[in-house]
Amino acid sequence: MKACIALEDGTIFYGRSFTGPGEASGEIVFNTAMSGYQELLTDPSYTGQIVTMTYPLIGNYGVNDEDMESARAHPSAFLVKEYNAIPSNFRATGTLAGFLQKYGILGVEGFDTRALVRHIRTKGAMKAVVSTEDLERDSLVARARSSAGMIGQDMVARVTSDQPYGWARNHLEPGGYFTTAKTDAADTSKPYKVVALDFGIKYNQLRLLNSKNCLVQVMPATTDAETILALNPDGIFLSNGPGDPQGVYGVVETIQQLLGKKPIFGICLGHQLLALAYGGSTYKLKFGHRGCNQPVKDLTTDKVEITAQNHGFCVDMNSLNPDEIELTHINLNDSSCEGIRHKKYPAFSVQYHPEHAAGPHDAMYLFDRFIGMMRKG
Repeated sequence: MKACIALEDGTIFYGRSFTGPGEASGEIVFNTAMSGYQELLTDPSYTGQIVTMTYPLIGNYGVNDEDMESARAHPSAFLVKEYNAIPSNFRATGTLAGFLQKYGILGVEGFDTRALVRHIRTKGAMKAVVSTEDLERDSLVARARSSAGMIGQDMVARVTSDQPYGWARNHLEPGGYFTTAKTDAADTSKPYKVVALDFGIKYNQLRLLNSKNCLVQVMPATTDAETILALNPDGIFLSNGPGDPQGVYGVVETIQQLLGKKPIFGICLGHQLLALAYGGSTYKLKFGHRGCNQPVKDLTTDKVEITAQNHGFCVDMNSLNPDEIELTHINLNDSSCEGIRHKKYPAFSVQYHPEHAAGPHDAMYLFDRFIGMMRKG
């Protein structure tokens, strides 16, 4: 089935759908990972985006229930050079095409993804429409240009949980206020109570906190500071999530009210929102950082780690007070901010994904830093 990919600047690509008829719009981006497509697809940070894989062959190991990072898949569409319809993997319980069809995501193959990626790298991420129903160039380009885009949108409202829940034994425990949260860690000491604000949280963040003797209580993004502090947590975790941090309603004010009261650890969007709470600002990157092979330097140790990343916005270090905020990590590709910490309050954050789903394990130590911070009180 023929499919047309139309970018807002008038660029057109033609491919074919491997998931049946459909149409989608969103910001078109690319991911440089060679594997981990199921973790990518179930990362809520991709909400509102059309994702292109740079690795040419996708689908060869199928999908399974264990590699889910949220309850569903989130991109608007998924673009690949070549789709493998016959997976070979003892863990597979289904095909990628079937997985995309289940969640209504359009999958397209059979076009020059390298040319598309080179175009995005040159011109920047932009709005696009992918369709099997309307193949008329001018019509699709006009619709891409008139679509909403990412800037200023509150994408978190689309993905945050409606109700609080705990996490135990690798699955959700509905309910609230640590009554159902449990830890399966080998550590027999008193567990740490962590409130995780859900801006589009990935399950492996919960798994890792739980494995490090933390009772994790996940709360909706709209939860106010008074409710959070009433739970008397040992620490507060700010999760990843989609879109423009400056479009997220009400959360920055909540974080400002939490600063200095409890240790805080932020990842990705949580990092950006924490920077806004410090009084800083963010800006949109030309084409973002997405993949499992991004080099980052920890300035506190001079060590380099390979990281998993997924973001299109970045913290502007020039907007932060250097007497209060320290730059702790930088991206070695473009020297952009990858981590900060507050010099007075027990709060730190990173732009990348230390939970390694999917990706390398180099940054696992950050969860131990958070545990150490809670231990100090």
